[in-house]
Amino acid sequence: MAASQDPAALYPDIATEGSLAAALQAVADRDGLAVSFAVSEAAPLRAASVTSAAPRRTVLAISAWAVERRWSIRGCESFQDVALVEGDTDELAQIVRAAHAWHSGEELSAIREVAPFVHLTGRFEVADHDPARLTESEWQHLLTEAGEVDWPEYRALIEAAYAEPALRRLYPFTSHWTLRFSTSTRPRLTVVRLCLAAHRQKPFTVSTNMMGEGLAEAATVEEAVSIAASRLPSDLGPVTLGAG
Repeated sequence: MAASQDPAALYPDIATEGSLAAALQAVADRDGLAVSFAVSEAAPLRAASVTSAAPRRTVLAISAWAVERRWSIRGCESFQDVALVEGDTDELAQIVRAAHAWHSGEELSAIREVAPFVHLTGRFEVADHDPARLTESEWQHLLTEAGEVDWPEYRALIEAAYAEPALRRLYPFTSHWTLRFSTSTRPRLTVVRLCLAAHRQKPFTVSTNMMGEGLAEAATVEEAVSIAASRLPSDLGPVTLGAG
C-alpha cells in the first residue's frame, strides 16, 4: 500500500488557499454557485462539508485522498445515517456542483445529472420515517449494489429474497456479504436469527447466525429462499422504527 503523502505536497493549490473549504468556495464563487463550505478544524487540507436545505439529509462530507490527487463525497439521510449519494473524482469543479445541488435540496437524480461522478446508492428519502418505506429503500439499495458487483450468485440471492414476500417485508442488511434481516430499521436493529449466503460456484447456505449454526445447503437460490422463509418465526410483526 502506498504511503500517505503530505497533503501540502499532493494538493499545493489547496494549501495556497489555506483549506479545502476555501478552495471549494473559490470555485463556487467563480462559477456563481451559492453554497458555503465548512472547514474541518482537524484536517483543513483534506476535509470539508456543506449543509443541505433538505431536512432529511446530513451534511455532505467531502474528503481528499491521501495517496492520490482525488476527492470523495458522501451524503446520508439523517435518521439512519446511511448513504444516499457517494462518489469520487479528480475534478474539484465537479465536487462543487454536487455540493451545490445537495445544499440546494435538489432531487437525488438531479444531483447525478449536474455531477455525473455521483453514485446513487438506490436508497430514497422517506419524509415521515415510515418503517415500511425505509425497508423498501434498503431493499432498493441492496438490489442496486447487487447489480453493480461481478457476482452473479449474490445478485441472484438478493433478487430472489426480494421476490419472496415473507422476506421482503423484513428490513434487510448485510454483514460480510451475508444477507440478514431485522424487525426494526436502523439505527437500532432487532436482528432475526437468519443468514443467507451466496458462494461462487458453490451451494447457497442458510444458517441461524454468522457462526454457521443450523446450517443448510441449497443447490439453487429458489431452494435457499424457500428454506429461509420456512425458518422465520411465526410471530414476527411489522417492521418498526429502530430508534436510538
